[in-house]
Amino acid sequence: MPGSPYAAIDFGTSNSALAVPASARRPDVDRCGGAATVAGLQLVELEPGHPTMPTAVFYRSDTPAERLEADRLYGRAALAAYVEGHDGRLMRSMKSILGSSLLDQSTDIGAGRSVRYRDVVAGYLRHLRGLAGAACGAPVERVVLGRPVYFVDDDPARDARAELALRGAAQAAGFTEVHFQYEPIAAALDMESRATREQLVLVADIGGGTSDFSLVRVGPARRGQADRRSDILSNHGVHVAGTDFDRRVELAHILPLAGHGALRPAAAGEDARVMPSGLYHDLATWHLINTVYSPQRVAELRSMRMWFAEPRQYQRLLAVLVRRLGHALAAAAEAGKIAVAEAARTRIELSFWEPALAVDFDEAQADAALRYDFERIVAAASETVRRAGLGADAVDAIYFTGGSTGLAPLVQRIGAAFRRAERVRGERFSSVAAGLGVHARALFGPSAPAVVASPRAAAG
Repeated sequence: MPGSPYAAIDFGTSNSALAVPASARRPDVDRCGGAATVAGLQLVELEPGHPTMPTAVFYRSDTPAERLEADRLYGRAALAAYVEGHDGRLMRSMKSILGSSLLDQSTDIGAGRSVRYRDVVAGYLRHLRGLAGAACGAPVERVVLGRPVYFVDDDPARDARAELALRGAAQAAGFTEVHFQYEPIAAALDMESRATREQLVLVADIGGGTSDFSLVRVGPARRGQADRRSDILSNHGVHVAGTDFDRRVELAHILPLAGHGALRPAAAGEDARVMPSGLYHDLATWHLINTVYSPQRVAELRSMRMWFAEPRQYQRLLAVLVRRLGHALAAAAEAGKIAVAEAARTRIELSFWEPALAVDFDEAQADAALRYDFERIVAAASETVRRAGLGADAVDAIYFTGGSTGLAPLVQRIGAAFRRAERVRGERFSSVAAGLGVHARALFGPSAPAVVASPRAAAG
């Protein structure tokens, strides 16, 4: 299919982005606000004024069954529908269930109907494929998809199933030729498009679901080569990133208002015990939030009323379940994390939960709440270099990409482990898509070779 359009998709846990060949677009129409990322490639405007879109889907409860897919909402519109209180089901972090048993399970969307998680992923990719086709002026059947170094930590079989599931979803969305590239490698390709000399670069791609690292040789002499196996010295990653940060922020600074971590009144002859934490952890985990609204969970909480030393904490927790505020609380935690990354101090407003309710949150508190996760991520960065048989001083630069690299304490901790390395910041939400586009151009462009190594082969 020489000359036929192709796309590169960064299907992220929190946000997604899409790149297509700039030559496929009408030169007199600027649909992306002039946001060309590298020569010959263009980011597609996924929503008005935005080259990225939240990886979110909203199903309306009142939609007729035959129009479930046609009428569902995506991205910011999906989040807005939920916040505005429309009846329906919001789903986020779909990427995090790839490789899990949840993928083939169904979830309730209201009015006695349900959809399979697998179909939700395929539908989201189908929406992106439609946007790519509109940008190119023709159906797009060839795609490069980004994938983390590990979908699932320390479980190669589940990790392989996750990639197979994503491939199947892409094929169900209408793509007939599907290739993968590691997300941190894609980020390195974006950096290389501007490189003026050869460097050994540690790519730190820390997004919503995973923290991935790759040690890569980049330089102008290597630019445009499709097979980069000899330039990829090592890969490593951990399944810890932005959604985990959100969960810890919510557990440490929001859910204590509803009794998390509180002591139950002591029975005669016994020491006081901490409240059970299972319900709180489910509330702070995106794909489990909907499970806490079942009549059984509500009845269980009502039976626990006497366990709360503070009646107000019980009333707040009951309100979360009855009024279905779990996603709103998770969104508040995420917003607080983002605000601290931008301004070092914020106030997390919770008036939707209780009038005038709010909590102060600052960078020091974020660092304390996230210290364990940060330590795991820094250890993964160091392990990546160790696996290449090198020391920290061998790294010339660290290339930071992914939404979670906006957290200054995390960047500082990683940088401190590689003191000689220059710190380079890519576009947090779009550099991976741009790099995937570079790889797609090498695969599908006019000078593409007949055979190109897969990401697994490239990993060595």
